[in-house]
Amino acid sequence: MYQTLKHKPLAEVRAAIRAGQYCSHTAGLGKGFLQANLAIMPEAYALDFMRYCQRNPKPCPLSGVSDTGNPMMTTMGGQIDIRTDVPAYNIYRDGRLAGSVTDIRDLWQDDFVAFALGCSFTFEHALQQAGIALWHIDNDKTVPMYRSGIDTVPAGPFRGKMVVSMRAIPEDRVAEAVEISRRFPLAHGAPVHWGDPAGLGITDLARPDWGDPVPVPEGHVPVFWACGVTPQVALEAASMPICITHKPGHMLISDIPEDAEVPILRPQDQHTSQTQQGETHDTHA
Repeated sequence: MYQTLKHKPLAEVRAAIRAGQYCSHTAGLGKGFLQANLAIMPEAYALDFMRYCQRNPKPCPLSGVSDTGNPMMTTMGGQIDIRTDVPAYNIYRDGRLAGSVTDIRDLWQDDFVAFALGCSFTFEHALQQAGIALWHIDNDKTVPMYRSGIDTVPAGPFRGKMVVSMRAIPEDRVAEAVEISRRFPLAHGAPVHWGDPAGLGITDLARPDWGDPVPVPEGHVPVFWACGVTPQVALEAASMPICITHKPGHMLISDIPEDAEVPILRPQDQHTSQTQQGETHDTHA
């Protein structure tokens, strides 16, 4: 199904996810639109988390925030229901991973606030358009992600190491990859490191903390970008009674163009969102 959805418009991709027909990674899907990481938590923690994102914009580029208790992400898309429109969710209780699900309607609370944070999958489309192959997309795998030795700036109970994602880039095209990704600040922008992974405190590329291991062929260089799994590490540290994230690699695909400098929808899209907000909320009440 992945190979089929790679060539389908966003509406069909989202419909398949919402129906529970597609529950895998979203790399290479919804081309042309901003993908986002997800963090959902009780409102009592939301202001500190927003401060954490503001202080760590590289791994936590804040793209959208829901209204308290409203599952419709009106600033991310005209029809996005955050409870159903992500392929898979991780559930954390008291800072520990309690399981993964494909639908969180039964878990939704009236005090929940949902945060969307930009994802590196967005700039991958630009790399591919420039002719830079990405092994994990070509082989239907999830990009490898690692806990680095870089500390983030804490805010309230949120703190931890930066997570980075890695892609093997031909040595003669690293500078080009840097410049291409720099154009997407909402998708982590330029890489934080390339070359020897020891410079980030990573000891074994073959053993990522999340995702799948990928080869680094001769003539290629491992290039590391800040990763939106960083907030999941901070959420674990905060030990909230409950919080919900995307399952790494399983992103929210928004209606925002991937080359947007700021996450703004057209007025007609926002009007549609507000109209459907009431309809959808009543449907699941």
